[in-house]
Amino acid sequence: MNIQNVKQRYAIVGRSPLLDRALDTAMRVASTDLSVLIQGESGVGKEAFSRIIHDLSNRRHSSFIAVNCGAIPPGTINSELFGHEKGSFTGALSERKGYFETVNGGTIFLDEIGEMPLDTQAYLLRVLENGEFLRVGSSKVLNTDVRIVAATNVKLDEKIHHGKFREDLYYRLNTVPIHVPALFERPEDIYMLFRKFAGDFAEKYRTDSKTLTPEAKLVFEAYRWPGNVRELKNLVEQLSVLVEQSEIDLQTLLIQAPQLANRNLPSVANKQNAGESTYQEREILFKFLFEMKNDLHDMKSLIYDLVHTNDLTMPENQGLQQSPYSSESYYRPKNIDPKVDELYQNDAAYDNKPIIISPAKNFHSSEVVEEVLSLQEMEKDMIKKALKKYNNRRKEAADELGISERTLYRKIKEYDISE
Repeated sequence: MNIQNVKQRYAIVGRSPLLDRALDTAMRVASTDLSVLIQGESGVGKEAFSRIIHDLSNRRHSSFIAVNCGAIPPGTINSELFGHEKGSFTGALSERKGYFETVNGGTIFLDEIGEMPLDTQAYLLRVLENGEFLRVGSSKVLNTDVRIVAATNVKLDEKIHHGKFREDLYYRLNTVPIHVPALFERPEDIYMLFRKFAGDFAEKYRTDSKTLTPEAKLVFEAYRWPGNVRELKNLVEQLSVLVEQSEIDLQTLLIQAPQLANRNLPSVANKQNAGESTYQEREILFKFLFEMKNDLHDMKSLIYDLVHTNDLTMPENQGLQQSPYSSESYYRPKNIDPKVDELYQNDAAYDNKPIIISPAKNFHSSEVVEEVLSLQEMEKDMIKKALKKYNNRRKEAADELGISERTLYRKIKEYDISE
């Protein structure tokens, strides 16, 4: 079975290379018994991938069950998964088989695995390692042959850092990772999904299939879609019911869904640490500016020495006799941040030194290229320099940058910096 057949069978819409790569990985790993960890934002369709893995495996004729670990209370999840003996706790009026016992030989999909309690994680690790488990209130060891497919919409490495997820369990589950791309990562699929859902709801509600004007389509595709496919489907159903005209223009679209006008700008995800993160990133920028200041001073000194060493002159009709960095022409902002103000200090040594340059025979004409000023690129460059300085030792590089090692690790991942 190829990718196109899988898409048709499971009603998966899209032509994104990221989506195809995730499907290809799921199809390749299906015939094995390896544990799979499916990662992706909420609403991207992770359960569909678990069904693909089960249906294409040798266990396809056995049971499949999806368990939402975040929806089961911590006090009962062990009983749900592993079963319990009669009288093992209040309300246990009879013995009960858990999912690992009833789905023996099949596949269990553990959604939101990051919400699983720590004690349950220890029991799950034992199942993964040797297939053994205990019912709640029992000392008899039972065996099961179950394939586990887990999914999460949170970063488990951060959970591990905070002591809320077992590192050994993470590596045991993450034998084969599958990243299901978010909708904003595959914008070429957004309008395809709109047309698909619009056709489905037109048939359901016996109305005309909706389309979008070019302007409305641009806004629709530029939206971040935090709820991913689930959010898009709900909006298309809303438009199919509430909008009368077949072609939806931009004004009508924004009346029904004003959130689409929100700009697609980055934001701080963790509001509790937003102030700290902003301060740390500002410190990196300051350090970069300080380094630029030193480079500028070195360059001015070099030019000054070259001019006087080589006795260069410039005819009055071909250039300025005054240094562009003199006190009369060097613009200095007022009322600025004290740290940034330091960038303009200690320039007196150069302010009153005229730079007189004349064209020489060996000089070549050059083109002035405007430097691209990007805060992200500045920050990325500073991180690279710090890592290079300390031979990729993160702790020392983080100390040099004035940020925490955790923040440095996040920035390395964000900017895809190779170490």
